[in-house]
Amino acid sequence: MRYDLIYVAVGAVVGATLRYTVTSRAMFWGSLPLSVLTVNVLGSLILGVAMAAVQRLGIGSGFVLLVGIGFCGAFTTMSSLAFETANLMDAGMFITAAADVVLNMGVSILVIFLGRTMVILATGGA
Repeated sequence: MRYDLIYVAVGAVVGATLRYTVTSRAMFWGSLPLSVLTVNVLGSLILGVAMAAVQRLGIGSGFVLLVGIGFCGAFTTMSSLAFETANLMDAGMFITAAADVVLNMGVSILVIFLGRTMVILATGGA
C-alpha cells in the first residue's frame, strides 16, 4: 500500500501550522510586511535544500511528498502575498507593493540556489 497522501497530509499540517504561527504575528519593516516574506523565503530555502538532497543523495519519493509538496506547499503562500500586495495598492503604497513582490520572488529564487549550493558543497561538490 502506498502512503502518498499521508506523507502530503503530515507535511501540510506541519507547514500550515508553522505558517500560521509566523504570519499571525504582524511583522513590518516600515510599511513593508515581513511575515509572508519570511515564510516564502524560508520555505524556498527548505525546498532548495530538500530537492537537491533528493537528487544528490537519492532520497525516496516519500521525502518529496512530505517536505516538497506537503510542508513547503502549505508553509509558503502565494495567495497571501497577492492579498497583501493588493491591500498595499489599495492604500496607495505602490512602491511598497512592488518592493514586496520583488523581495518575495527575488529572494525566494536566490535562496533556492543557495539551498542547492549548500547541499552540493556538503556532499562533495560538483
